[in-house]
Amino acid sequence: MNIMAWVLGLAAFLLLLAVIVWRAGINQRALRKKFGSSIASPMEEFADEIAGDFLVAPTPYPKTKPQHPEIPWHYGADRMVLMVRDPNWLFAYWEITAAKQDEFSQQYGESAWSSSRPVLRVYDVTGVEFNGNNANNYIDFAISDYVDNWHLDVSRPNSTLCVDVGRVFPDGRFVTILRSNLVHTPSMEVSNLVDEEWMWIEGIYRTITRLHPGSSPMMLEDVSQRMGLVPLGISSPEFAKPGHNGNVS
Repeated sequence: MNIMAWVLGLAAFLLLLAVIVWRAGINQRALRKKFGSSIASPMEEFADEIAGDFLVAPTPYPKTKPQHPEIPWHYGADRMVLMVRDPNWLFAYWEITAAKQDEFSQQYGESAWSSSRPVLRVYDVTGVEFNGNNANNYIDFAISDYVDNWHLDVSRPNSTLCVDVGRVFPDGRFVTILRSNLVHTPSMEVSNLVDEEWMWIEGIYRTITRLHPGSSPMMLEDVSQRMGLVPLGISSPEFAKPGHNGNVS
């Protein structure tokens, strides 16, 4: 009898549980039909809760900053710089701003920039006060609108040079946009400028700084002789006297 009651109770409990699950399923389907598929089922909610207990959010790593700031390509200033590479070669770099281009177009016409071509004009101004029109001679280098630096093979050792970046119109007219600084190229030959006296004075100075009381008489005599070879009378009278004992007062 007790077993029968227990079996009937268990069956009633399972039936009640089945009814609850069935009604929950109906309600879930009704909600999904009404609000779409964004409503999660009880099993999905349970899975999300379990996953949240085991999943750990990744630790964000701080963004590393570059050790050195990047060098900008442009500085927003019109300028042109010329440097000497060797007796035969120069290097020039420049920046032409949009404002400078607009100024050129306003002065020479809206199509002036597109109808002209860019040119680097190198002037030889050795021995002259350059005013833009009195160069000894010049040479042109055709370039592109998309470059801002150029190596120039001028083959002008021992010369003073400068360079313009400008535009050449179809009629051959050249208009300067920017002008560089003056540079002087070195000579291809060994310099003939020597200064022997400087070497003598330097050697004597080094010798004198090593003297101290009780120095060898032979050393003092050698210094006295060397001091006598120095022109302009700059040697010390004390060291020039014969028989000086080397004592420093």
